Amino acid sequence: MAKKVVVGMSGGVDSSVAACLLKEQGYDVIGVTMQIWQDVEEEQKEENGGCCGLSAVDDARRVAQALDIPYYVMNFKEEFKKNVMDYFVEEYLHGRTPNPCIACNRYVKWESLLKRSLEIGADYIATGHYARIDRLENGRYSVRMSKTAAKDQTYALYNLTQHQLSHTLMPVGEYTKDEIRKIAEEKKLPVAHKPDSQEICFVPDQDYAGFIERERGGNVPGPGNFVWTDGTVIGTHKGITHYTVGQRKGLNLSMGRPVFVTAIRPDTNEVVIGEGNDVFATELTCNRLNYMAVEGLDGPRETLAKIRYSHKGAPCVIEAVGEDLVRCTFKERVRAITPGQAVVFYEGEHVLGGGTIL
Repeated sequence: MAKKVVVGMSGGVDSSVAACLLKEQGYDVIGVTMQIWQDVEEEQKEENGGCCGLSAVDDARRVAQALDIPYYVMNFKEEFKKNVMDYFVEEYLHGRTPNPCIACNRYVKWESLLKRSLEIGADYIATGHYARIDRLENGRYSVRMSKTAAKDQTYALYNLTQHQLSHTLMPVGEYTKDEIRKIAEEKKLPVAHKPDSQEICFVPDQDYAGFIERERGGNVPGPGNFVWTDGTVIGTHKGITHYTVGQRKGLNLSMGRPVFVTAIRPDTNEVVIGEGNDVFATELTCNRLNYMAVEGLDGPRETLAKIRYSHKGAPCVIEAVGEDLVRCTFKERVRAITPGQAVVFYEGEHVLGGGTIL
């Protein structure tokens, strides 16, 4: 009897081809779109699009019809609001820069969707992520970089658990983006030429501060002081939710040279400004750890760390320095270590684990 797999279909080409590939491999495929958009006007849903607008449902349904697979829309609005949107707001209010896609992957796309899929008799869930899953010699599961470095999405998947990985398929990781689009064309899928979604789906206009203000009914920190690294007040900022470490644009400071945000201090409502040199550091600590390729650290370990999605990675030594606490020391200085972002550790092509930068 064929194994049953629920494919999370966003209406995009990647998840559509994932469903197509799995059906060709002999799986009993069910397509599901996760309804995560909150209660807003239909026109606004349509306008916002992305991976959770009405157009996503329409596109996914048309693909499911083309593939002749059953298709459903499942409501995950409550889980998304709590684990992604509320988390996003709280992190910014505490002077940190969150990564909502990582939270969504762990707690909505996997935890919630997997639980519901197993309840209806599925063996696996699947997505259109550019990554692969391996079972290592030590018996543990780990995500492995995709065939194409240009689209590799392992950074955003470091937080998945062993249970989740053991019930996950990622067929797209064996292909390049061009190959995926070619498959979609050959199979005459209606989304073959649909452009990729780039923005955070619930902040389509990229105005994070405006979104946070609306979510909090205007109850957000107001203007405060820009201070130099030595504490000297050099201007007034618009509110800490407008800034992130490493930022240069939009500061409206006439210093006669480029300056950057080096820290955000929510307790005093200050944004610290420094020279380009001040944005570099050789060390970070992280918590909220999730180990993947190993059960944990039994001493210092040389690895490669990525401190943001677009970071190529830098050699470092990691060491446990407390309960749920790891220190990462880089061989060379890295730019803009940002509290709230994920740091992900790699050995070769596999994710060793990761955590949240403090």
